[in-house]
Amino acid sequence: MRELAVSLLQRIFERVFPKTPNFFKLLTEQCQQVSHSVSDLVEFMKTGDKELGKQIKQDEHEADLIKMRNIHALNEAFSTPIDRDDIYRAITDLDRIVTYCKTTVSEMDVLGVTPDTFIVEKAKLLQEGIDALVAGFGKLGVDPLTAADDADTARKAQRRVERLYRIALAELFKGDDYINMFKRREIYRHLSNAAHNMAHCANTLHDIVVKIS
Repeated sequence: MRELAVSLLQRIFERVFPKTPNFFKLLTEQCQQVSHSVSDLVEFMKTGDKELGKQIKQDEHEADLIKMRNIHALNEAFSTPIDRDDIYRAITDLDRIVTYCKTTVSEMDVLGVTPDTFIVEKAKLLQEGIDALVAGFGKLGVDPLTAADDADTARKAQRRVERLYRIALAELFKGDDYINMFKRREIYRHLSNAAHNMAHCANTLHDIVVKIS
């Protein structure tokens, strides 16, 4: 009888004060999914493989499922180990990176744009920054102070993407093929936008490190 009473009290307690999800793990898993998408993007830019293009669109669907899972966990959590706004910012910024991967591939297909050196290099830099975020979010639960270095690596990758974007535009607008100019500029811009969201996520990671250190 006593065991039954204890079990009942435990269930009531767990319902009123549910167990806090492991948001460090959830964010790391989302980062890993983003890294998978960006890795596919890099290979697509190197090879132009249409099957990879289709896979990137499927990646967005998988990323959406993870995003919604994380948002649901955040909404349902009674408490969180870090600021709720920081968790939400990280979730949404990571998701936008995958969206820009898909948009880039879709518009390259529609506009008939093939990868050039600038596009390939920007995708590689995006991968470098995302891999740093995977490492950084993975350290939050065990060695958070060192995650600041990973956040800085991701921000540096974004700045290199932006410099490359300006160089690419300068080269692109030297000619007189204006249709090609504006088509390629759209693709360059999508990759830069993906990198900007990566930098936003890196800033959030750094904010988390400061708050929990």
